[in-house]
Amino acid sequence: MAYASHTPVIPPLDRPSGWRPADEIVPINEVSEIGANYDWLIVGAGITGLSAAHRLGELVPQDRILLVDARPVGWGASGRNSGFLLDLPHKFDLDHPDATRLRKIMALNRSAISVLGEQTERLGIDCDWSPVGKLQGAVRERGTGMMRKFCAALDKIGEPYEVLDRQSCAAIMGTEYYAGAVFTPGAVLVDPFLLVRGLARQLPENVTLRDDAAVVEFSEKAGGFAAELRLADGSTVSVSANKVILGTDPYTPEFGYMKDRILPTITYASITRALTPAERKRYTGKMNWGLTPADAGGTTLRMTSDGRLLIRNHYGFAPNYKASSRDLGKVAEAHRQGLDNRFPALANVPISSSWGGVVSLSRNHATFFGEMAPGVYSANCYNGVGMTRGTSSGRLLVDLALGRSSQALEDIIAVSGRPSTIPPDPFRSLGVSGRMKLVEWESRSEI
Repeated sequence: MAYASHTPVIPPLDRPSGWRPADEIVPINEVSEIGANYDWLIVGAGITGLSAAHRLGELVPQDRILLVDARPVGWGASGRNSGFLLDLPHKFDLDHPDATRLRKIMALNRSAISVLGEQTERLGIDCDWSPVGKLQGAVRERGTGMMRKFCAALDKIGEPYEVLDRQSCAAIMGTEYYAGAVFTPGAVLVDPFLLVRGLARQLPENVTLRDDAAVVEFSEKAGGFAAELRLADGSTVSVSANKVILGTDPYTPEFGYMKDRILPTITYASITRALTPAERKRYTGKMNWGLTPADAGGTTLRMTSDGRLLIRNHYGFAPNYKASSRDLGKVAEAHRQGLDNRFPALANVPISSSWGGVVSLSRNHATFFGEMAPGVYSANCYNGVGMTRGTSSGRLLVDLALGRSSQALEDIIAVSGRPSTIPPDPFRSLGVSGRMKLVEWESRSEI
C-alpha cells in the first residue's frame, strides 16, 4: 500500500519576538541523541506542543516521546504574542447566543490558567506572572458601542466587570486617549517568551526536546508515521512514531491536513525599552496593566512591570508565514505614532523591536480540535486566544488519544467545530487582503 508523503515548509528565519534580545532566542536542546522509534512524536514546541508533552509525562511516563521544532522554543507565535492569558470567551465567541457554550469556553480557559499557574510555581518559572485582570478599551464612539455589547454579553453569563470612564482609565494607564474601558478581573499577564522557555526547560524525563529539528518529510506508514528531520548542522535523521500530535497551527496544511481551511494571518507588535527613572516620573499611570480593544480591529496595549510599553495592531494575510522588511518598517512607524498619540510625555522612548507573529484564523471563526486521521491529533484556529486554548488543547488531545474521558474533553469537543473551506487563489489572496483592509479602515478610529 502506498502512503502519501508531504514536505512541510520550514518556518522562516524572520525577525523574532522583541520580548528578549535576539541573541537569547537560541535552541534549548541541540545535543540530545535522537533515536529511531518513539511512541509519540510532537511537532511544534509552542504552548500546544509543550502542554501535550507535559501531559504525556504525567499519564504515560513509560512512553518515549520526541518533541521537535524547526526553530528555538519561543521563536513562534507562543513567544511573540502580547502575553494575555484570557479567561473570558474572545470577541467572536461572545457573539454566540448560547450562554452554556460560553461557560464551557470559560471553564476551559480558567482550567488552563490554573494549570499554568501551578506549573510556574512548582517548576520555578519566572515569567512575570501577574493576575491583574485586563481592560477592554474604546477610543471613540465605534469602540464604546462595542463596549456596551461586551457588557451585555458579560451580563448574559453572569460575569463581574467594572466600567471605567476616561478619568479612571487615565489613572491606570497614564493617558486620556481612551474614552472608557471595561475591567474584568480574571485574566493573567505574563512574559510569554519566558513562560514557554521555562516549560521547555522543565519537561518530564521521558520527553526528548530538539528545537533545532525541522520536519522536512512526513508520511503515514504501516502501524504509524515516519518523519525525516533536518538538524541545524544540515544532517538528517529518520524517526518513526506510533502517534503524532501536531502543535503546528498555521503550518498544519504543510503536513497534509486542514488543506484550504486555515488562514495564516500576521499581526504586528512593537515594544520599547524599559523606562528610565526620569521617564517614570513623567509617566502618570500604574505599572503592569494590559488592554485589549473593544473593536477587534483596534489596538492592544501593555505596560509591563519593568516599564516597557508594548503595542499591537495592523494585520494581514501571510501565505509565506512571515513579515517583509518593508511591512515591518511601515508598522514600526505606525506604532511609534500610536504610542506618541497616547503618551506624548514619553515620545522619545525608543522602540527596541518590531515584529510580526503568524496565527491561524478560520473563515467561519470555528476552532478545530480532534483526530484528523487515525493516530494524528491537532488543534487549530485559536482565533486570538492561543495561550489558554493552546494549553487546554495540548493536554486534552493527549486525553483523547489515550481514550480518557472527562468533562473538559466533552466541553472542548462541544465548543469546537470544522473550519469552512477557503476559495483557491487568486480569489483567496484578493478576498482575504481586501477583507482585512476593509476591517482596518472601519476600525481606524480605534487604532
